[in-house]
Amino acid sequence: MNSCRWEAVVIGCSAGGLEVLCKILPELPADFPWSVVVVSHTTADSTGLLAEVLRGCCRLPVADARDKAEVLHSAIHVAPAGYHLLIEKNKRFALTVDAKVCNSRPSIDVLFESAAEAFADRLVGVLLTGANEDGCRGMMAIKAEGGVTIAQCPATAFVDTMPQSAIKAGAVDHVLAPTAILGHLLRLAGGG
Repeated sequence: MNSCRWEAVVIGCSAGGLEVLCKILPELPADFPWSVVVVSHTTADSTGLLAEVLRGCCRLPVADARDKAEVLHSAIHVAPAGYHLLIEKNKRFALTVDAKVCNSRPSIDVLFESAAEAFADRLVGVLLTGANEDGCRGMMAIKAEGGVTIAQCPATAFVDTMPQSAIKAGAVDHVLAPTAILGHLLRLAGGG
């Protein structure tokens, strides 16, 4: 597989997600070639906290995504609390305060579905631990566009509802433990 094929990875999580993100994202090398975009279910009053935690342990630069900002390669973009994060076809971010999806804003489905349209078959979707079905529709959209989908192994999840719903829907190509997710991303990025 040609490493040039892939452009971005979108990662969604909820309950227990920070622990898993901290097993994967700090291990990505400083020259990791893709855009990394993360949505975690957060409360509106936690603005900037996830980015701050990740910034302290990651080799890639980490920042909250800003409206109309370019989706940068070799960087980690975090959905800001209280906003849905979308990726437009011109590979720029859009923030909205539209209604919650699966009781969440930011919503994983909203990011994943827009990213699938923007990146088509050059996108990898990763769905981690969480307590609702947010992300399932988004994983289906990524798969339908020819991207690759990875779900955290439910047995390793703090709450298995989120990955399990995507697996049951047939929206998952690979079911992996967190360290295996990291290894798979590194292989894909390296052309393996």
